Amino acid sequence: MSDFDTNTQNKASSQNQRSSSSQNLKDQVADAGADVKQRAGDALRASTDVARDKFKEAADAARDVASGAADRLQDNAREQQRSGADFIGRFAGDIRNAARSFESDAPFAARGINSAAEYVEEAAEKIRNGTFRDLIDGTTAFAKRQPTAFLGFSVLAGFAAVRFLKASGKQTSSSQGSSFSQGEDRS
Repeated sequence: MSDFDTNTQNKASSQNQRSSSSQNLKDQVADAGADVKQRAGDALRASTDVARDKFKEAADAARDVASGAADRLQDNAREQQRSGADFIGRFAGDIRNAARSFESDAPFAARGINSAAEYVEEAAEKIRNGTFRDLIDGTTAFAKRQPTAFLGFSVLAGFAAVRFLKASGKQTSSSQGSSFSQGEDRS
């Protein structure tokens, strides 16, 4: 073999090695790229799963808070409903007492007043045991059936509310006045 042939073979062998080495390097880079891509995909899926779980936890917590607030609101409304029913029940008792005072002088008026007391007691029970919608529907139906009685009860309720507010205002101002006068004594 001549030097030229050997030289050519060496060059070809060298090119093959470079080509093989270059291909090997390309394969390594491709493998590394695929590995990075897979790891990035895995990290993205894990991050997505974590974010989804955290979002679900936050949504559950918000639902629990809202549910708790709704429960407290309903409990408060029920308590106010019971309190209102008790007040109306006491009002019916007062109406019955008024009817007794009319029994000897005006029995016809006493019967009418007792009838009104019965209706007020029924209303108190409906308020105590019913829903707010039932109360509105019942009041509307009564106002349509008995507009005069409804107006009379509205006036009586207004007088009772004014009397109650005046009485509670006096208690508040008298308690403030007593604490004010005690403050002067300390000086």
